[in-house]
Amino acid sequence: MAARSLFRTISLTRIALRSYSTVGRPVVSAKPTRRKLATAALPEATAATTPGTPTTTPEVAPAAPEIFNDSPPGLPTDWSRSYHGLGTRAFPKEIVDILLAPLDPLDIEIKPDGLLYLPEIKYRRILNKAFGPGAWGLAPRSETHVSPRVVSREYALVCQGRLVAVARGEQEYFEPEGIPTATEAAKSNALMRCCKDLGIASDLWDPRFNRVFRAEHCKEVFAEHVTTKKKKKLWRRKDSPKLDYPYKEI
Repeated sequence: MAARSLFRTISLTRIALRSYSTVGRPVVSAKPTRRKLATAALPEATAATTPGTPTTTPEVAPAAPEIFNDSPPGLPTDWSRSYHGLGTRAFPKEIVDILLAPLDPLDIEIKPDGLLYLPEIKYRRILNKAFGPGAWGLAPRSETHVSPRVVSREYALVCQGRLVAVARGEQEYFEPEGIPTATEAAKSNALMRCCKDLGIASDLWDPRFNRVFRAEHCKEVFAEHVTTKKKKKLWRRKDSPKLDYPYKEI
């Protein structure tokens, strides 16, 4: 009996000590429940939606300038994509008179196939006379495209800080060594095409003008190819010397 009473006394003492050690201590769970996880995230969401609480919105990057508008302040105009000044206003009358002046018949040339043309240097002289050297230029708008036989590149004609016209120039070549020369010729071809929008030498694209000019200033002649000996009719100006190599005028 004494032993059983002693064992019971020891057990009660252990229970009392265990209860005392847990009084005032928080109960910590080893694994948080879903309710506790949702409650932990609740304060931030509540702060953002509670009436009267200031909210913040994420900063939005400014949109890139439109290609039809001016470039950002302090930056030069990107003529490879900008259309700044296109069609905004006419040039002064004194400039228009120079651009639209009738062509001097002595300046017009004819190719053997009968195509009338104005030498490229004449276009540059008209632009220099109208705007002044340095007040116009050609700006590339694409990379140089080199195919097995043709070089081409797109250019923009800019006059007095305004885009006037865009055109692609092209030129044939026959050997790889001729690519640099063809690249320069493609630029001149683009200049000629851009000048059409300014009205320079516009008569050359008029079929009636072409017929009248050929009848008055040019003539067809028979010529023989020096190498192949083939004969054909070709054109030249009446005041020009006889055809030279590779054709010999008969």
